[in-house]
Amino acid sequence: MKIEITAKDISTRARSGKVKTSHGEFETPAFMPVGTQATVKTLSNDELKGCGVQILLSNAYHLYLRPGADIIRNAGGLHRFMNWDRPILTDSGGFQVFSLAVLRKVTDEGVEFQSHIDGSKHFLTPRSMLEFQTALGSDIMMVLDECVHYPCEHGMAKRAVKRTLEWARLSKTAFADTGPGPNREQHLFGIVQGASYEDLRKECAEELVGMDFDGYALGGLAVGEPREITSEITDFTVSLLPEDKPRYLMGVGEPRDILEAVSHGIDMFDCVVPTRNGRNGTAFTSEGRFSVRTAVNSSDLSPIEEGCGCYACRNHTRSYIRHLFNTDEILGLKLVSLHNIYFYQRLMRGIRQAIKEGKFTEYKNERMEKWTHRLQDR
Repeated sequence: MKIEITAKDISTRARSGKVKTSHGEFETPAFMPVGTQATVKTLSNDELKGCGVQILLSNAYHLYLRPGADIIRNAGGLHRFMNWDRPILTDSGGFQVFSLAVLRKVTDEGVEFQSHIDGSKHFLTPRSMLEFQTALGSDIMMVLDECVHYPCEHGMAKRAVKRTLEWARLSKTAFADTGPGPNREQHLFGIVQGASYEDLRKECAEELVGMDFDGYALGGLAVGEPREITSEITDFTVSLLPEDKPRYLMGVGEPRDILEAVSHGIDMFDCVVPTRNGRNGTAFTSEGRFSVRTAVNSSDLSPIEEGCGCYACRNHTRSYIRHLFNTDEILGLKLVSLHNIYFYQRLMRGIRQAIKEGKFTEYKNERMEKWTHRLQDR
């Protein structure tokens, strides 16, 4: 897998491009809505496509627990199971194991843990998670890695990097050994760990690049560290990665974080922020974000955002959507989630267009100023 770079910004590392998969290509920079359980909560596939979504993320940890490999394999793979005919990236579940699982025990061989759902015991290895993702047939698979929380002592982060690199080697071997699943053209990304330590990020990145993965992700960021550290580590790590491979910043995030990361050369993003906030009644707009649940919206007959082309804004008012939340109607959660996904895809289209026109810095600064001002007013 290679990324076809179609434009570069002259004053930053921002770039736009295309990545081809067996289920079609997607344009970068790209934001992947999170379909944790093989669904983006409250939204149908047609609605996602209507928003301009080109690639989804699903999570192997959750799908491993429910419904399991046999059911998805019997359906012909994840694409057929969820009836999504565009690219899918699956996360290996490393972050979920370390954040959700109870009574976990990490060894060099893998991770033993109890399910957060029913307490059942499981043991995941780099090979087993690679084989499971092969059975899913996802277009892009992630290696199993060890994610540490912030703050983290250097010694602990170093041990996690050592284990992450060894697991990456095992995953690469398993990738070569495993027979084809329902999707014969799958790609494997390595994950750069190292917490907030540049020496560890450098060691991890250089070792992974030497293994020649199809793409490279930055893991262990946006886990509680200050935004300045996220930005610094992202910028430093990207400088160590190949120009011709996709770069993916995992778990990011807020619109302003995406803009900052794009300026450092990141191509791919995912986060639950737009849908999780949508289910809580928080809408993202070009002027900032706000809660539709507040009393000021009770008689407001304007849409969530003037000029927005999403279904919610074309058909419903803030007043009506607030009423839906007040009466616990599911449609309220759906409408704000739909608007937020549409907003994120519109943001990515705007970023790509600004890069092509040589106006990315102007585009970024204008939006950062609006969002920072609005957030300070909240």
